[in-house]
Amino acid sequence: MRQSTQAQVQLNLESQRRQYELVDVARRWGYRKVEVIDEDLGRTASGAVERPGFERLVEDLCTGHVGAVLCLEASRLSRNGPDWRRLLELCGEVDARVIDLDGVYDPGLPNDRLLLGMKGSISEFELGVLRARMYEAARAKAQRGELRISVPFGYVWHRDCGLGFDPDMRLQETIRLIFARFRELGSARQVLISMIDDGVHFPRPSDGKKMVSFDWVPIRYRNVISILKNPFYAGAYVYGKSEKRTEIVDGRVRKSYGHYKPASEWAVVLKDHHEGYIGWSEYERNQELLAANAYGKAGGVKSGRGGRALLPGLISCGRCGRRLVVMYAGRGQSYPVYRCERGNLMMAQARCMSFNGFRTDAAVTREALEAVAPMAIEAALEAERMQLESEAKRRQMIELDLQQARYEASLAERRYAACDPENRLIAAQLERSWEATLRRVETCEARLSEVQRVEPVDRFRTSRASPRISRPPGMRRVSTCAVVSNCCARSSRTSWRMSMTMRAT
Repeated sequence: MRQSTQAQVQLNLESQRRQYELVDVARRWGYRKVEVIDEDLGRTASGAVERPGFERLVEDLCTGHVGAVLCLEASRLSRNGPDWRRLLELCGEVDARVIDLDGVYDPGLPNDRLLLGMKGSISEFELGVLRARMYEAARAKAQRGELRISVPFGYVWHRDCGLGFDPDMRLQETIRLIFARFRELGSARQVLISMIDDGVHFPRPSDGKKMVSFDWVPIRYRNVISILKNPFYAGAYVYGKSEKRTEIVDGRVRKSYGHYKPASEWAVVLKDHHEGYIGWSEYERNQELLAANAYGKAGGVKSGRGGRALLPGLISCGRCGRRLVVMYAGRGQSYPVYRCERGNLMMAQARCMSFNGFRTDAAVTREALEAVAPMAIEAALEAERMQLESEAKRRQMIELDLQQARYEASLAERRYAACDPENRLIAAQLERSWEATLRRVETCEARLSEVQRVEPVDRFRTSRASPRISRPPGMRRVSTCAVVSNCCARSSRTSWRMSMTMRAT
């Protein structure tokens, strides 16, 4: 007995019933001892997976204790040529019969062997035709952007209007906040740190792969990086991002799926297919920045990783072209030293250069200050605008969290009120759930009160994320030198971001 998938095992019950009825067919043919082999239910017969039921059948044939093999049709035994031919050869050697609903066959006879071989070939060919037909139909539908593939968080397939934003405004604003923070900070990890500082949560499916109900949990790095790397958020419909790979293991073909392909090899890419959270040009810039930030790969300007140096990952050796590394020397108040160290570490070559980083950083800082001096007032006004927008966005996220928490508390209260008070086994659990939601409401209200009470400058002093330039008091003219020095003193990442900005401009 065999069915190809677990869905067929659960839904195609008539096929199971017909195969189990083969026991009665065997007894009508005079066989008294009938053994049912159903270990292959839910396993394909294409040869891509192990089939313990088929292997057991082969072992029993080798012992010579099998008189006949009954199957509903040839495809139930095998859909690949090598397994089918091996089975027929063993049946012919031990003088076992092959029986289906059409008749009885003796694989030892040339005519019966020919007929069974044709049935096996037709079964294998049928599988190839069905598979090719399904793949081509799916590809043709995907090229029109009509194939309803699974969509990431923030999108849903509507029954009438097709693909659109998820109606949950809290989820929409969380995704937009991730892109806004990456646009500002330029690092996926710094986006994660800043959002953890702000107490941002992200949904996690609570019902497996059905994606119907969610639990909001603290955001994680994989949530941030998956959103930044997914072209779906840029309004592009992409099909064929992954491929299957085939290898021979223990003499059998093994196929593995989910191996991602480079963007140039994607089968279907339809830009402007649906409304996106960002544009395609911004998506491409994000991918370039993420690739440059990856320290495990060669090339690109690497992101700063902390420390007091201003130019980590930005300068290269003029002699060998390798990127300079930063080391810290001295006791107590250490100072940065830029070195061409790669050749010495990998090939025991002499270092090309080594110099004190303080003088270099000071010279670069002076040049940067002279370059941005004419734009001091504009920079201060832009910093004020970004500050206000960031505060409004954070307040909005907390208000959405509070709104969701109040709804969940109201829902828990209604469930508790609808429960029979005498049924304490259920009422006690509902009461605990209600209390948990009320505590979450109190937490959200406290966060909102703190945001409304604390001044922005005080909060940025305690934040682990990269600080922004605070609002200039009294809207007076601010010296560019004071602003830059203040930022550099607060955070090494801020100084690195400023140097990257100057390099880009």
